Amino acid sequence: MEDRGESFVAVRRISHSLERGNACHSTSAEVVAGSAAWLGRGLSCVCAQRRESDDRPSFDLTLAQEECLQRLQNRIDIAYDSSIAEHRDALRALWSAAFPEDELCGLISEQWKEMGWQGKDPSTDFRGGGFISLENLLFFARNFPKSFQDLLQKREGDRSAWEYPFAVAGVNITFMLIQMLDLEAVKPRAIVGATFLKFLAENESAFDLLYCITFKLMDQQWLSMRASYMDFNTVMKATRRQLERELLIEDIIRLEELPSYGLLSR
Repeated sequence: MEDRGESFVAVRRISHSLERGNACHSTSAEVVAGSAAWLGRGLSCVCAQRRESDDRPSFDLTLAQEECLQRLQNRIDIAYDSSIAEHRDALRALWSAAFPEDELCGLISEQWKEMGWQGKDPSTDFRGGGFISLENLLFFARNFPKSFQDLLQKREGDRSAWEYPFAVAGVNITFMLIQMLDLEAVKPRAIVGATFLKFLAENESAFDLLYCITFKLMDQQWLSMRASYMDFNTVMKATRRQLERELLIEDIIRLEELPSYGLLSR
């Protein structure tokens, strides 16, 4: 994700001291604003480099795979647009899933920083991942609520004093998966992308499910590496390598058979 010269939010160890009843006018002492230079060094997407020319061979697809890929590409092409009611409703739904007991004061609010957005308007963070990155987060919250809350609240493991911002990390994961699977190409040019399309042809929600697996795997890598905020790119690279290995395991026909799927809990 590109450095746009904006501020970011680094989330320290999760604090439960915020008085939610006055959340519209409060910010947690555990939220620290900083320079955008940190975002470029610590939380930029590790897979954003594009090549001017790419001579990698492409893989032939079945008609079903082509159709599934086209539908997924259509989703990827949709930018978040706050003027669209569906997009606004999805953002409100994400808040309700994340903090069901807390009323959201508005789509532009300091409250969003508690989820790990860079500022009070999360729509600015969707530029790197598009509307699909919001859909991914919402799918995660609805289908694996326990794992979603565990990551949001940083409940598991010996956490770093400086943690990765949950929501911004989620947008990075969406972007990383799109690049890793080569989903913007007419045909996949890497075997991992061609393999994924087999899963997609069997399950239209395969990308969303893989997102959930990847987010949980990333957090496991974070803990095992005893990482801190500035190690985020290193953790993402390790996560990508592990995910590629798992996707290429022979005889796996469903994403639910991936070893890292077992990390998820509902």
